[in-house]
Amino acid sequence: MRKKLLRYIGAIFLPFIAQLLIRIIYRTCKVTYTLPNTPNRPYIVAFWHGELLLQPYIYRRMREFPKIGVMISDHFDGELIARTIGYFGFTTLRGSSSKRAASVLLEAIRKMKDGFDVAITPDGPRGPRHSVADGIVAIAQKMDAQIVVQHVRPSRYWQLRSWDRFMIPKPFSEIELIAMEPFKVTGMDKEDAKILIKKKMLLNAS
Repeated sequence: MRKKLLRYIGAIFLPFIAQLLIRIIYRTCKVTYTLPNTPNRPYIVAFWHGELLLQPYIYRRMREFPKIGVMISDHFDGELIARTIGYFGFTTLRGSSSKRAASVLLEAIRKMKDGFDVAITPDGPRGPRHSVADGIVAIAQKMDAQIVVQHVRPSRYWQLRSWDRFMIPKPFSEIELIAMEPFKVTGMDKEDAKILIKKKMLLNAS
């Protein structure tokens, strides 16, 4: 009972604090952008789980009117992330490779058909770090969608000892926010597509 109460309180207050800290970090840092032309059709945003912080700012520069569903795990940490990005106006698709996998993939496809972009961390929610799960390939090939890899590259940062080596840029550092040129994996063998996605995502990775 006490654990449930603490989780309930945490789910209310921690996301508010987190989004506030994200905004403070962004406001105090010298930020530069490297961006390609934005795809005309709905596309897939891909980034490593450990580079999650500040990702909303990249996407909001890519799309003047953000319309995106972010794939988030059903775990408690996923709930915290979902509530945090809600402050930035993003919707979420709840599920993971181990739970509700098929239903969340179908939901992502439906969202793209409705004109939404979809964001996914190919190595989430539990790793291994810098691995690529099947989900991103399935969505990209079904929708013939372009993939845009996003990176956060700070000059100074803290790095947690978690499986994803989660990175927190330090205030007053220099940060490069990068979106790479769109690419497709349509028609490729699944394993070849995963290899290509990983290769693209390891470029400019922190």
